[in-house]
Amino acid sequence: MERSARVAKSASIGAGSVIGKRAHIAERAEIGAGCYVGDGTTIGVDTRLHANVSVYHECRIGARCIVHSGAVIGADGFGIAREDGVWKKIPQIGRVIIGDDVEIGANTTIDRGALDDTVIADGVKLDNQIQIAHNVKIGAHTAIAACVGIAGSATIGSNCSLGGASMIYGHITLADNVNISAGTLIMKSLDQPGTYTGVYPFTSHQRWLRNAAHLRQLDQLVERVRAIEGRLGKEEKD
Repeated sequence: MERSARVAKSASIGAGSVIGKRAHIAERAEIGAGCYVGDGTTIGVDTRLHANVSVYHECRIGARCIVHSGAVIGADGFGIAREDGVWKKIPQIGRVIIGDDVEIGANTTIDRGALDDTVIADGVKLDNQIQIAHNVKIGAHTAIAACVGIAGSATIGSNCSLGGASMIYGHITLADNVNISAGTLIMKSLDQPGTYTGVYPFTSHQRWLRNAAHLRQLDQLVERVRAIEGRLGKEEKD
């Protein structure tokens, strides 16, 4: 533990944990064995980090949070830009700010912001193995199931739910009280509350292949139907 770190007398630090410079561990916080708390990071009152959690520099975790083993908070986001035919890294200088009463599942990752902060509001519940990219904002009391991926700069409203393995495009916004069904890909903003589902129904593999082949021809079928409707409409007028 660095000398400049401030650790409350009622806090507990597990074996092998590292507490960085200027870090602040608040009253009754529990830091499990093998955790890493980076420079300038704050862990709030009554918050518990289970074993082997990594919280990078300058992040903030509020009061009464639970962070399960293997979670990584504040790693660099996927910030790259193509220059002269190669990918160049863009510095990620934002933070991760987590509110009160948040639970974060095992092996979930929350990337730090590129410029602004990544923000997880009060009462959010995150399952295991979720990826939250840089500059994402998640509103209060939203629940997200396992294996969800949220791309950079997406905004999720309050009191939302995201089903397992659903995927959210970057730079879009979901309104408050939106529910996304499991396995659904959301590619544009949703400004109305409600439940949204886009799962392709499963069936036998051979039947799925036939249906997929028909689906690729759907635009041609629509044009043919419109042409037939046009001819029928003209005949009725005549």
